[in-house]
Amino acid sequence: MTWSISNSASAAKSDTSQVVSRMLVVGVAITLVGACLLVLVLPAQVRAGRLVGANQPVNEGAADPRDISANNSPSLAANPVDRRNLALANRIDLPEFSCALQVTFDAGERWKKVPVPFPEGEEAPARCYAPDVAYASDGTLYLSYVTLAGVGNSPNALWVVSSTDGGRTLSTPVRVTGRLAFQARLSIDRARPDRLYLSWLQADEVGTGLFPTTGNPIEMARSDDHGATWGLPVRVSPMSRERVVAPTPAAGPDGHLSILYLDVGDDRLDYNGGHEGRGGEPYSGTWSLVLARSDDEGRSWQETVVDPALKPTQRFVAFLPPLPALAVDPKSGMMYVAFSDGRLGDPDVLVWASADGGRSFGPGRRVNDTPAHDGTAQYLPQLAVAPNGRLDVLYYDRVDDPANIMNGVSLQSSSDQGTTFSPRVKVSDRLFDSRVGFGSERNFADLGSRLALVSTTKGALAVWTDTRAGTDVTGKQDLGSATVVAASRSTRWWLRGLGLFLVLAGVAGVAGWRRSRGPE
Repeated sequence: MTWSISNSASAAKSDTSQVVSRMLVVGVAITLVGACLLVLVLPAQVRAGRLVGANQPVNEGAADPRDISANNSPSLAANPVDRRNLALANRIDLPEFSCALQVTFDAGERWKKVPVPFPEGEEAPARCYAPDVAYASDGTLYLSYVTLAGVGNSPNALWVVSSTDGGRTLSTPVRVTGRLAFQARLSIDRARPDRLYLSWLQADEVGTGLFPTTGNPIEMARSDDHGATWGLPVRVSPMSRERVVAPTPAAGPDGHLSILYLDVGDDRLDYNGGHEGRGGEPYSGTWSLVLARSDDEGRSWQETVVDPALKPTQRFVAFLPPLPALAVDPKSGMMYVAFSDGRLGDPDVLVWASADGGRSFGPGRRVNDTPAHDGTAQYLPQLAVAPNGRLDVLYYDRVDDPANIMNGVSLQSSSDQGTTFSPRVKVSDRLFDSRVGFGSERNFADLGSRLALVSTTKGALAVWTDTRAGTDVTGKQDLGSATVVAASRSTRWWLRGLGLFLVLAGVAGVAGWRRSRGPE
């Protein structure tokens, strides 16, 4: 009897131990699964998005082999009153210098070309060039451009037109400033739709594709009456910076104005035309990336050096340099800067971020997820910030061509203010030749000064210079477009929540096991 009772107690104790052991195993397993979910999901602030459908051409002559126009340097803007209404302007380099404006009212499904009004008294034939577009918060569209004159096609005057019907019709041109205004860009005050800013590089004299003298400043002018009249130009860059190019403006949510530009230092190869318009190795020195800031509506300026040691990755014509990208989050005021850099031996896309209105910037972070020193180029980035704060980066990408000739277009995103970036999305559905365009016969083909990007909470619309229909003989360039859908945030947060739940449940299971063991 005694033996019988003792044996039953031993069996019961054994069963209990097995249950407790199972509790431990299950608790540890649940904890590990939850921890894996957190580790895998937390660092990926944004998963890769996806391309929607096939690439679509924007310009009406893209499908016509008889049209050999070289369309490049797109500028894209979305109407804040009607997000399906967008305007896109671009310059044309071949067969003659010109510019074009397209508008859409169905988010880019169909584009309509709108004639750009030519000012009276300008030299015939009518030549507009280097256009830029922007919408004010009240839905008014503004277009800036220069008229060309003379045998050398130099800028004769800088003009602005407007539209109150989404771009269907344009107003009479208003003159902003006179001769030799290069690289003009528009910006609109977010709080005041009647306030416009124009920035440009003001040259004193020009040669063939070069500036023969130094000291040409970056200037800006302001209009407080919807562009009807303009104030006198104000100098932005200090006299100590002798070779500056590529001004890129942006107005912050507080009304402050910033203008990003390149100081190319002693780079006489590009600024003074030492390359004689021919391709080859880039300038061997360094450039500085500089941000000018104004807190008093453009009357006075302070500067921040974003990066003093950019390594150039390409030669350029001084009149048409690659433009650095600048974007400001309209809600948080976070400021982002992007450009390409060659410090690792080949062109990489870098992004710098500022949380204090451009007074200071963190280190440049490499965006492209290609292996370092892989010998392929990622360059000419464009930035856009979505209403939910997501930062999108669009750029030319040759990672799929080991010969580093054929271009693709890629997009990556960040939802942690530029700290980490998602895997790339292939935006272009085929590669195209980077050697096609104006100057190809001199190994100096120009794909333009920028790409274009507009971002929404759901995704982004991208536009770039595409040469798939051109050859080195025709130089034909078209504007390609694509829509990218962003990854769902809800899925990401759901996975994080599940991971945290499993970790807590697992810890609770382990704690239960420890209590079940009792005192040793």
